[in-house]
Amino acid sequence: MMPLVCIVVLNWNNAPETLSCLASLQWVDYPRFDVVIVDNGSTDASVTTIRQHHPEVTVLEAGANLGFTGGNNLGLRWALDRGAAYALLLNNDTALEPSFLRRTVEAAEADPRVGIASPLILYHSQPDTIWSAGGTIDWRRGTATMIGLDARHAGQFGHTPYQVDFVTGCALLIKAGVMRRVGLLDDRFFLYYEDTEWCVRARRAGYRIIVVPQARIWHKISPAAREASAQVHYFMTRNRLLFLRAARAGASAWLYTLLADYARTLLSWSVRPRWRSKRRQRRAMMRAIVDAGRGRWGTYAGLAGL
Repeated sequence: MMPLVCIVVLNWNNAPETLSCLASLQWVDYPRFDVVIVDNGSTDASVTTIRQHHPEVTVLEAGANLGFTGGNNLGLRWALDRGAAYALLLNNDTALEPSFLRRTVEAAEADPRVGIASPLILYHSQPDTIWSAGGTIDWRRGTATMIGLDARHAGQFGHTPYQVDFVTGCALLIKAGVMRRVGLLDDRFFLYYEDTEWCVRARRAGYRIIVVPQARIWHKISPAAREASAQVHYFMTRNRLLFLRAARAGASAWLYTLLADYARTLLSWSVRPRWRSKRRQRRAMMRAIVDAGRGRWGTYAGLAGL
């Protein structure tokens, strides 16, 4: 009998996207999985709509926006309480190949050293272009980089699961035993870098992190929208510093991040006329650095004014 997988999907004011994801899940050929939708304090009719269309799916109401970390942790606790062997974090803005879950679980089951696994993730708008084939960490510079980002998918990652430093929380399969040993997501992150830090914890506990290239999903992500968002810049800036702190990175990573990266970027955005459009992102970065220095983690109510 195949192990039970609990799939955790977050929803926040976006029932249509979540319903699309649930429709995609109906075609998945894995025989044993349960789905839990965690509603992160939606202010629209999301909860009612999802329950009406999918009464068979469990919906947990967080009551507030707990972020990627807090919302997913609710679902992960639900999975552990149900006795699931695995939990899968799955973004609601994904479309799924029917075999993706079966292939990913089979790869994890084949090697007891594997703690976390992920499918290959491609852009939904560009189905043959890679968004993430896993990730690598440069500890000298303190950077976490997606492997294969924006490359055309041409089978370059072969047919065999391979080890990486981290995988994205967009589609992250984790064994229950790993969660019991290393804990859940760190709520201080709220969103961004939490998956990278989680994978570091798992690797330091002796587990392998793998990507299964024969398993594929498609992510409805817009790099341009992320680049234009001041809030994304805030959390990416602040949480990189939190990641370095949580992972106990060395002095070179801190120096590169603060001086070669952050200081240079802020200077460029401040003095070069071509970057006048970056004023909001610059303010967000500066606030993020100050907040990190003050130990202000989690969410921040003042972000709406950025």
